[in-house]
Amino acid sequence: MKRSAAEVLREYGPFPGADKVHGLTFDGRHVWFASGDRLNAVDPASGEAVRSIDVAAHAGTAFDGRHLFQIAEDRIQKIDPQSGRVLATIPAPGGGGDSGLAWAEGSLWVGQYRDRKIHQIDPQTGRVLRTIDTDRFVTGVTWVDGELWHATWEDEASELRRIDPETGDVLEELAMPAGMAVSGLESDGGDRFFCGGATSGKVRAVRRPRRTADAPGGSAGN
Repeated sequence: MKRSAAEVLREYGPFPGADKVHGLTFDGRHVWFASGDRLNAVDPASGEAVRSIDVAAHAGTAFDGRHLFQIAEDRIQKIDPQSGRVLATIPAPGGGGDSGLAWAEGSLWVGQYRDRKIHQIDPQTGRVLRTIDTDRFVTGVTWVDGELWHATWEDEASELRRIDPETGDVLEELAMPAGMAVSGLESDGGDRFFCGGATSGKVRAVRRPRRTADAPGGSAGN
């Protein structure tokens, strides 16, 4: 397994009225992050917050190319980003213990924090299609170029970890600097990860390592 220090490229925030960052996602233009009672859109070029949606936003966030998905306690909301309307809800597999959220291969991928699991679920019904076990708390999930990454926050330390989606084996670890917790994780589809900064109220951009030869197959998402 490859271990290295995470390279923090930039910090955004904190932002007015948003003292915590939970889940986050990237729609190709803006980083959206959950702050408890709203979703906030940030322009990663300027670092400025550009809009918000008043909606329950307690944990992971995802984007499927058209809609936002947001964990709110024991449910996952499907949200129209233009109007801010909640279009549908499905049950969250952890019943309130869920953290990370990603979209890939037509499915939602849900991190269960203390259970140390990642579930692939049907976005229409919430039915669990398969489960990947990990050996750390899961605080964020993302897919990029066939790589499955998840964030951890345990024993006052956070890492970004690339895992084998079949076995859960850890293939690569990026250790965050001391004091930088990660509460959500998303790829921009290129060379950056966006990381939620929990109670710091910040979002951080971290360099994604170049793809290695042992990366498993798959497709991209958060």
